[in-house]
Amino acid sequence: MPETTIDRARRYQDELTEFRRDIHANPELGLEEHRTAERVAAKLAELGIEVHRGVGKTGVVGVLRNGEGPSIGLRADMDALAMEEQTNLPYSSRNAGRMHACGHDGHTTMLLGAAKYLADTRNFQGTVNFIFQPGEEGAGGALAMLADRLFERFPCDAIFGMHNRPGMPVGQFGITPGLAMSGAAMFDIVITGKGGHSARPEVAVDPVLAAFHIGTALQSIVSRNVAPQDVAVLSITRMQGGDAYNVIPQTATLGGTVRAFKNDTMQLVEANMKRLASNIAAGFGAEAAVTFRVVFVPLMNDLNHTRELADAAAGLVGEARVDRNKPPANASEDFSFMLEKVPGAYINIGNGEDSAPVHNPAYNFNDAAIPYGVALFADIVERRLAK
Repeated sequence: MPETTIDRARRYQDELTEFRRDIHANPELGLEEHRTAERVAAKLAELGIEVHRGVGKTGVVGVLRNGEGPSIGLRADMDALAMEEQTNLPYSSRNAGRMHACGHDGHTTMLLGAAKYLADTRNFQGTVNFIFQPGEEGAGGALAMLADRLFERFPCDAIFGMHNRPGMPVGQFGITPGLAMSGAAMFDIVITGKGGHSARPEVAVDPVLAAFHIGTALQSIVSRNVAPQDVAVLSITRMQGGDAYNVIPQTATLGGTVRAFKNDTMQLVEANMKRLASNIAAGFGAEAAVTFRVVFVPLMNDLNHTRELADAAAGLVGEARVDRNKPPANASEDFSFMLEKVPGAYINIGNGEDSAPVHNPAYNFNDAAIPYGVALFADIVERRLAK
C-alpha cells in the first residue's frame, strides 16, 4: 500500500515528541516566549525555510515557497498559562508558576511537523506561511501580529488553525460551520470606600461589603438583561480587598470574564455592569470604577473553508471520525482576529478521552495526536495548493 500522509508524519514522531516535551518543560507566558520562539526559528532554518523573527514582538513566521501560485497560512499558538503544574511528569514545568495547560506546546509542535513534512515533500505549488503566534491567552498576540502587518508582509488567501480537544478520542476531529466560539472580555471593578478600624465600621465606608452586593447583582445581567435566545456567561474569578484582620480597607476589587456570541450582547453586558456597579456602590456611600476590555471577538469559520478542512480530515481518518457540526463553544480564541482579516477555519483535534481538561494543573498534551495534526496541516496545503 502507498504511504499515507499520516504514515509519513509518524516518521517524525520521536523527534517531534522530544521537541514538544522540551517546550512543555520550559513554558513561557504571552509575549515572553523568547526561548520557544528561538527554538522554533532554529528548527525552521534547519529545514531551509525562510524565517522571520519578532513578528508581533515574539512571533515567528516561516515562509516556504514552491513555485508560483496561491498562498496559505497555518497558525499555532506558543504561550503557556500562569499556573503551577501538578502532573509529576519527567518533563513537567521547570518554570515556577508557568505551565503548558492548554496544549500550545502540542500545537506548536504539530505545525513544526507540518513544516518539516512540506519542506521534505514539496507536493504543492505556491506559498505556505507557518505562523507561530505569541500571547494567545489574553495577551493580545494575534492583534500584535496584525499590528505588525502580518498579512501585508505574508499574504494569505486562506488561513487555518487547530486546537486539541480533551474528551475527544485521538484520531478524531470536530469543526463548527459559521459561528464557532464566543467573544470574551476581561473586567475589573475597583470599589473605593473609606478605610477604618474593623471595630468602628460606622465611621468607615466598607468597600468589601459593597463588593459582595455588586458581585451578586452582576449575575442578574445574564438572567434578566440578556435575551433568553442569546448566550452570555459572566464569571467573577478574582476578589481582593484588605491585608489585615482588623482593618476595613480603602478599596476592594472584583475581576473576571464575560463571554458572548454576539458583539451586541457583549456591549449590553458592559453597559449593565457599569450601571449596577456604580449605583450599588453609591448606595453604600462608595464609588465604583469599571474597566471592561474586549480581548477576543467571536470566532467565525468561513463555510467553504470549513467544508474544505473537514473534507481533508475525513480523507485522513474517515468520515465517521469527523464531526462536521460540533456545537459552538463558549471558550474564546484570538485566532478570531485573524479570521476577521482572512477567510479560513479552525478545527478541534482529539486529545484522548482520558485527558484532563485544559487550564487544569493535571493537563498534558497527548503526543499520540501529533501525527494527526501534522497530517491535517499538510493535507490542507496539498489540497489547496495542488500542483
